[in-house]
Amino acid sequence: MSEIALQEKEEELKRKGTLKKLSSKFGPLIGLFLLCAILSILSENFATVNNLMNVARQSSINAILALGMMLPILTSGIDLSVGSILGISIMIMGVFAVKMKLGAIVGILVCIGVGLLCGWLNGILLTKLKLPHPFISTLGMMNVARGIALIVTAAAPISGFPVAVQFVGNEFVGPIPVSFLLVLVLYIGFHYFLTKTATGRYIYAIGGNKEAARLSGINVNKVLVLVYSISGLMAAIAGLVLVGRVNSAFPLAGLGYELDAIAACIIGGASFFGGVGTVWGTLIGALIIAVLRNGLNLLNVPADFQMTVIGIVIIAAVYVDVLRQRGAKKNK
Repeated sequence: MSEIALQEKEEELKRKGTLKKLSSKFGPLIGLFLLCAILSILSENFATVNNLMNVARQSSINAILALGMMLPILTSGIDLSVGSILGISIMIMGVFAVKMKLGAIVGILVCIGVGLLCGWLNGILLTKLKLPHPFISTLGMMNVARGIALIVTAAAPISGFPVAVQFVGNEFVGPIPVSFLLVLVLYIGFHYFLTKTATGRYIYAIGGNKEAARLSGINVNKVLVLVYSISGLMAAIAGLVLVGRVNSAFPLAGLGYELDAIAACIIGGASFFGGVGTVWGTLIGALIIAVLRNGLNLLNVPADFQMTVIGIVIIAAVYVDVLRQRGAKKNK
């Protein structure tokens, strides 16, 4: 083969590599724009300011849950308990803030504390009991937390929360929901944490190769406990947003929310194999789910069919992740 032909082949391979990198990096964002464009054509009500702000508000709870979920996924783990932690956090907050009349500040602190405690227990169960996979510890916590939420309140909802508790989920700054502004603040903070701090780099390293991370001096167990504690904290914060929206806490709150959170992470480019994912990709994944649900509602698509569509999107995202991993192995 001539030298010119070799150069042309090298340039072609470089172009293909660049295109793959761009599609991997901006694929979810392009998908979000295309979805918005299609729904704008199909429904004249979709692209209105009021509806877009409604989408932002609807996406807030899942976006916060997904942000916490992303950390376990980055370490090649998973947290199945976030929905139940959300439920138990707001129920115990209701007991303190409403039933015992101890006020909004105490209630909020209790809510955050319960979420942190449950997440910390997930990490302790995983690391100290040396369970083979976080699927087991978080599945157990999912059932324990949900059961306690039902027992503590005799399965009865609690309403009439103080105005301060409702602020995050109910108020607006101009047309923008406070809950979505909170989402942006949290995502900026997590972006800095994961990209600019040593602990953030350790999280990616553990997901890439846990044993190599351990041998390099990283305290893997300590980082994993932190990861699951943060996941529990995010579930509690998502619960505060939910209570603000409906002014009520009920024991089955958050049921199935963990599935949407996992879906947002995977659609946004995170990998079940660990070590791959960004906060902005996760936010885009949460927005894609919210936009899809909102658009299907505007088009009067039945709820059952909506579940089918979202399920297909999740399967497609996981399949793309599998293809990406195969391509990475071939390149090695």
